[in-house]
Amino acid sequence: MEKTISKEALNDLPLKHFEGRVDVVEDENTVEELVKELEQHNCIGFDTETKPSFQKGKINQVSLLQFSTETKAYLFRLNKTGMHPAIVRLLSNPNILKVGVGIRDDIRGLNRLHEFDHAGFVEIQDHVKRVDIEDTSLKKLAGIVLNFRVSKRQRLSNWEAPRLSEGQVIYAATDAWVALKLMIRLLEKFPHAEAQTI
Repeated sequence: MEKTISKEALNDLPLKHFEGRVDVVEDENTVEELVKELEQHNCIGFDTETKPSFQKGKINQVSLLQFSTETKAYLFRLNKTGMHPAIVRLLSNPNILKVGVGIRDDIRGLNRLHEFDHAGFVEIQDHVKRVDIEDTSLKKLAGIVLNFRVSKRQRLSNWEAPRLSEGQVIYAATDAWVALKLMIRLLEKFPHAEAQTI
């Protein structure tokens, strides 16, 4: 496996996105049932989205929390549901690995909404360093490890919009799903390198 990937090599790879089922969760009454589905898995992809702030010093609250299995993505619109106790339970569960790329800020952002003791989180950027991969962005890791590229076009869109666009839904689901796929592939390729939680 390569240590780095050039922009040119990355652009030559096929573009992929999550093609499974996506639940966009806006009703707090459905959160418990969906978290119970996630609790059936021992490893899930994780990410968050925050409406970008173009004002110096102003930081918006996390508005979207994404989890993904290999076949289904769950997008919790926290600006509508709040930090439901079931979500806090999942974020604090040490037995379910929640894997993502650059997740320390995500965890901090979620803690600003509701304090919790995070457990079971795996930072893929830490993991790849142990197997000598030097590029650590999600986009480049997808290229190196999974041999495809992902679009980051929606990253700075309005995650607090009354309704998420299809592009936003696909982007958000893909980010969490790619994190999970990276972890699965890395553990297959480097079985000696165990996933360490942060």
